[in-house]
Amino acid sequence: MKSLTTNTINRRGLPIILQQLIASCALLILSPLLLLVALLIKLESNGPVIFSQIRVGENGRQFRCFKFRSMYLPGSPQLANVSMGKSDRSGICQKFFNDPRVTKIGRIIRKLSIDEIPQLVNVLKGDMAIIGPRPHLVTEYMQYDPSVLERLNCKPGLTGLWQVSGRADTTFEQQLMLDKQYIANQSFWLDVRIFFATIPAVLLARGAY
Repeated sequence: MKSLTTNTINRRGLPIILQQLIASCALLILSPLLLLVALLIKLESNGPVIFSQIRVGENGRQFRCFKFRSMYLPGSPQLANVSMGKSDRSGICQKFFNDPRVTKIGRIIRKLSIDEIPQLVNVLKGDMAIIGPRPHLVTEYMQYDPSVLERLNCKPGLTGLWQVSGRADTTFEQQLMLDKQYIANQSFWLDVRIFFATIPAVLLARGAY
C-alpha cells in the first residue's frame, strides 16, 4: 500500500452526522424502490442482488463498497469477455459504453444511478460521505501519481463535483482534477449546491453508462 504524503484536511462541508441522517431517511423513503429493484435483478439472472467490491477511501483505507449487481456472473452464457477490448475512456479508469456484461435491468439502474443507492449503507458505516470524490479501485489507486494522492484527503462520496460535471463523459485526468478542486474549495454551500445539482444530473443521465 502506498504511503500518503498529505494529511487529512479538516472537513468544511456538510457535517458527516447530517449526511448520515440524510442517508438514513433516504434508505427508509426509497425502501419500496430498493425491494422492487432487488426482485427484478433476481428474476433476470442468477446471483446475489448486492455486489460488493474493495475500494480505496480516506487516507488510502480500503473498505467494501456496495452496489446493486448490474452484470452477469462469470460463467453465464450471456457474459462476454471484454478484457482485451479497447476502453471507451482514456486513462487509468477504463469504461465500456456498450458493455456486453451488463444485464438489461443493469443498464436501466446504471443509467439512473440506482445501482449506487446501496452505498448509503457505506455512508451510515462511516466509509463514505454523500458528497465527495468517488472511491477508486485498488488497481487504479496503485497507478496513482504521487500528486494525485491529495484526492484521498477526505471521505469518498456517493456524489460529487465529478458526477455533476459529466461523469464518464470526462477523462480520468479531468475527474482527478475535479476531485482535487472539490477538496481545495470544500464548503458547506458547495456541498449543498452539489447535492441539488445531482438531481437533474441523475434524471438526465449525463455521463451514465
